[in-house]
Amino acid sequence: MPSEPEVKRTVAFFDGQNLFHSAKECFGYTYPNYDVKALAKSVCAEQGWDLAQVRFYTGLPDFRRDPGWNHFWTSKLASMGKTGIKVFSRTLKYRVDDVELGNGQVIQVPTKQEKGIDVRISLDVIRLALDEVYDVALIFSQDQDLSEVADEIKAISMRDHRWIHIASAFPSDPTGPNNRGILNTRWIHVKRFQYDACKIQPTTFAGDLHE
Repeated sequence: MPSEPEVKRTVAFFDGQNLFHSAKECFGYTYPNYDVKALAKSVCAEQGWDLAQVRFYTGLPDFRRDPGWNHFWTSKLASMGKTGIKVFSRTLKYRVDDVELGNGQVIQVPTKQEKGIDVRISLDVIRLALDEVYDVALIFSQDQDLSEVADEIKAISMRDHRWIHIASAFPSDPTGPNNRGILNTRWIHVKRFQYDACKIQPTTFAGDLHE
């Protein structure tokens, strides 16, 4: 077994939309009110890990279709970038789904799809592991598509005889519908009091947003 390092360098990877929807489902928040650096520091301090880097990934709504959310996310990403957070965004794709109403009428509803974000996170988790940038990959997400990257990290750890840990952190409530982290990772439950301590105050614009 590789020896466990005394100082555990940690890189936090945030799946922005997944974290937003998890907090909405669990705590009822209607817009992304998290301070990612504060949240990463809080979890790392709780675990005794040394936070080395924060990376944030999100789909970006098309300005022509959704100018309000486009402006919100563009501003939030710019603000995070100024604090040293590494940000990655990709324009959301849209598809039209048929939805049948109670009276039998069928209407077409546009649905947003986030393409490529989980792939980008996976690639970065693997690349930074190979470059020995971290000892702990802390992924803020419950996206099970990321479970395969956990297997790859374990394979790298065995091949290189190096201690590497991978964890998934997510908003959690005992009565919530989804308290499962990414498979094959260590699950870290972020309780409401901890999440609330890392919130940012809503702006007037953000307070008018709904998704």
